[in-house]
Amino acid sequence: MTDPNPGQPYGGNYNPQPMRPEDERLWATLIHVGGIFFSFVPSLIGYLILRDRGPFIREHTRVALNFQLTMLIGYIVGGILTVIFIGALVIFAVGIVIIIFSIIAAIAANRGQYYKYPLSIEFIKK
Repeated sequence: MTDPNPGQPYGGNYNPQPMRPEDERLWATLIHVGGIFFSFVPSLIGYLILRDRGPFIREHTRVALNFQLTMLIGYIVGGILTVIFIGALVIFAVGIVIIIFSIIAAIAANRGQYYKYPLSIEFIKK
């Protein structure tokens, strides 16, 4: 069997179809809510798979991933600080921040609005 697109990895010709606006809003909402339960995994998968499907979903997955990675750092710092007993408070505070800001971001995404998380380090630039 011969490759119809020689020189192109995996057959080449990857042309992602743009998503409809309501689908972009749905996926952005799910990615923000997924961050509450599964940390950075939904935003990472969403960023890698959906970023070429539209500007709205690209921006929401990017900011969600940046926020979740920032909060992962917070969890790691809290874990280290458990040695001096303040770490449990840091871990609890990070968990509350994730819940509150992820819900706010999900509501904004569902309304079709862009949202920028506060307290977020920009690991992934525009």
